[in-house]
Amino acid sequence: MHKEVKTAAEFDAAIASGKVLVDFWATWCGPCQLMGQKIAAELEPAMPDLTVVKVNVDEAPDLAARFGVMSIPALFCFKNGVRCGEFIGVTDCADIRAVF
Repeated sequence: MHKEVKTAAEFDAAIASGKVLVDFWATWCGPCQLMGQKIAAELEPAMPDLTVVKVNVDEAPDLAARFGVMSIPALFCFKNGVRCGEFIGVTDCADIRAVF
């Protein structure tokens, strides 16, 4: 399941429970588009209980700043609201699955 969030309140609610992958991205970012395709094609089918939260850094710069995002794509993994992994750049989906 995908969710797009733009506010801190939406973000906090989205990561509060379950397995959540937060994808900080931008429309103009080619590697972000590639990572989004990999998540949809490889990760989501393998992890049906995963929620993917998309944060467009141009639309929610405060959320990007909150996590110190300086390069995109930036991927943060959460289990029940606790960060359990972080990846910068195009990442192998097997590496992401391993942190959950």
